Amino acid sequence: MQIFSVPNLRRFGKPLVFAACLIPFAWLAFNWWQAFAGAPHDLGFNPNETSNRFSGDWALRFLLISLAVTPLSRVLKSPKPILFRRMLGLFAYFYVCTHILSYLWLDLLWDWAGLWADIIKRVYITVGMAAFLMLTPMAITSTKGMIKRLGAKRWQRLHKLVYVIAPLAVIHFFMMRKGFQLEPLIYGAIYLGLMALRWKRRGGKRVKAA
Repeated sequence: MQIFSVPNLRRFGKPLVFAACLIPFAWLAFNWWQAFAGAPHDLGFNPNETSNRFSGDWALRFLLISLAVTPLSRVLKSPKPILFRRMLGLFAYFYVCTHILSYLWLDLLWDWAGLWADIIKRVYITVGMAAFLMLTPMAITSTKGMIKRLGAKRWQRLHKLVYVIAPLAVIHFFMMRKGFQLEPLIYGAIYLGLMALRWKRRGGKRVKAA
């Protein structure tokens, strides 16, 4: 359909997706505004923990959504979903930064020494920070200019770090939650499903080549 043409998706689809991706952040910002104003809010009895978990949850969701773009494109036999992959990946990084800033500000009150101590002592924070450090160069090099500077092959090798980052993020989420909970298992299953689709495609290519 003409409405879903590439020019229309670039002109109208991208701004709509961008606005939709900001909805969780807008919800969080609005509720903190309400909390600071002494008005009713939806952050619960422990707003700090709600803020940390909410931002972390959406970081992981956007990371998995960005990984799902390529399989979706193959299922639809259309390159159009790829138009949104970089934006979704950058929003994953945006929510990771929000997650870390929420923890550093609300829990640690900008105590950088305390953050370093937590990274050393708490394994789930060590895992999370490792994922963040690997995700940072991917975000920095996401522009077309950086692709040219690095060269396509080097850029692709760097961005394959996402296949390490995603399981680390799932492990961080699993370790952070106390006791048995279904949600971390669901995210883990989604990641494994996406990787299975990728391995299946690679295996099919090898069979054809043989």
